[in-house]
This record gives sequence, structure tokens and C-alpha cells, in this order.
Amino acid sequence: MGFETSDDAAVYRVADEIALISTVDYITPPVDDPYWFGQIAAANSLSDVYAMGGKPLTALNLVMFPSKKLDMGVLKEILRGGSDKVKEAGASMAGGHSVDDNEPKYGLAVTGCVHPDHILTNKGCRAGDALILTKPLGTGVLFNAGRSGRLAYTELEAILPPVATLNSKAMEVASHFDIHACTDITGFGILGHSLEMAKGSGLQIDLVFERLPLYPHALEMYQKGESTGSNKANRRLARGFWEASAIMSPAQEELLFDPQTSGGLLISVPADQSEELLAGLKKAGVDAAVQVGEVVEAQTPCVRVV
Repeated sequence: MGFETSDDAAVYRVADEIALISTVDYITPPVDDPYWFGQIAAANSLSDVYAMGGKPLTALNLVMFPSKKLDMGVLKEILRGGSDKVKEAGASMAGGHSVDDNEPKYGLAVTGCVHPDHILTNKGCRAGDALILTKPLGTGVLFNAGRSGRLAYTELEAILPPVATLNSKAMEVASHFDIHACTDITGFGILGHSLEMAKGSGLQIDLVFERLPLYPHALEMYQKGESTGSNKANRRLARGFWEASAIMSPAQEELLFDPQTSGGLLISVPADQSEELLAGLKKAGVDAAVQVGEVVEAQTPCVRVV
């Protein structure tokens, strides 16, 4: 598994019953708290392994830090947050690399494993499938609103635990079902990553706007004029491949392109398994899980917001 399908990670088969998953990601601080930064960045990096159906094995720290501007205690807390999240994933922190930089950045290079017959990709959707999303949307605009002062930290603090939650429980539950395709919702937003699935599968994805789960205040921040540096680029990437029959305000439409940090899994399963999967996810504590759309036949792969 390489570049061909815009998938979440590379996969390399090393034996008949084992393949290695390789992925890397790092981010700038979404919040000022260094421990939360470390946890969120690590969860974000580990997510791609779960999206491919695998389990993390080892992780390497990727650190960019302004050592002459910030106290080294800040770095210690970032690394502690990352290490705690890697331990929670059942993986081993195996070292890493650091450089001096003008702005803190942190993430992980992660190696995982998966059985070659059980690799999940973003290209296997089938007409009639239901699409299940496991986390709310809106982290992009909320983190920007926190930086700009439009959103009080006490309000932002409430979303940090779900953002830092690993997608491991969601995948553990979903692995008992007939998953046809899977991806995690990150920088391209719900519409961009849905479009990757639609193009890879040669089908159309219908997203039901009213079903999309949102973090508190996300819509409000767009209504107040907040945005992100990625919304316009995400909209350009999708141009010509999406349409809407749903009536949306400009602020609501922006939520389709909101870049997620440590977003949820988007899982394509047979429609007759969706209710049981949702019940299993809720029982496992994945409370935000909801069916957000379906897959339909189409001459041209696209996303339709209904």
C-alpha cells in the first residue's frame, strides 16, 4: 500500500500473516497546555494505524522546539503527554529526534502491524453501505478561536478529552463487522476525506448534513467570523466533485471543510450492520458515533450533501 489511493499509511508485507504499517504526523500546538499538546499530537499520529485496521507497535518522537525561548520543562510535559498516550495504545516509545525551531511542533513516527488479509483502505466502499463517524467535527475552528481569544479556554478545555481519545476502541468494535473501507477525518475535513473514499471506490457518497456531529461552539465560531488557514484550500481541492441539496448557511457550509486534529474514523459497512455497530460503539464508550451518510452508485465519483 503506497501512494496510489491517498490512504492513511504505507503498508509493507513481511510475511504471509503479518504486514507493517508505517505513518508519520506532527502538528503545531492546538492549545498552550504542553501536556494536552503532547497527548493530542500523539493520538493524531497513532490514528492512521487504526484507520488501516492495525495495532501500533512502536513510536518515535518528532520534536521541534525553541529551546532558547521556552523552558525545557515545557518540552518535558509535551513528551510526557505523548509517552502516556503511546503507553495507552499498548505500544513502545522507542526514542526519536529533536531539532531547534522557532515554533514548537510535535508528533510521532509510528510503526504498527496488521494481517495482510485484514488491511483496511479508503477505496473499498460498496453501493448501499452506511457511513459511520465516531467523533464530532469542528476542532479546526475551535482551536483557532482559542488562539484568537474568541473562545474562552474553559470552553475549549471541555473538548480536549474527546480530541485526545484514541480511535482504538472504535476500531476494536468495528473490526468484528464487515468493514468495506475506512479512513480517519483529519486535515482535509469531512468532505475532503469522504471525497477520497468516493474517488477510490468509484462511487458517490451522500452526507446528511443534519446528522453530522459537531463539537459545542463550532458553528457559533464560524458565525462570528472565525475560520482556519485550511478551509479555502480544502474547498479548492473538492471543487467540481461535490454538490449540495441541503440548505446550509455559509457558516454551516464551512464546517464541511474544517480541518480536524485527531478526528474520528469514517467507516463504511453494509447498511444492515449499521445499527448493531452503532450499538456496540455506544456500549464501548464511543458516544458520539452516528451514521452520517450512505454510499450510492454514480457515473462520476463525488460527494453530495443532502
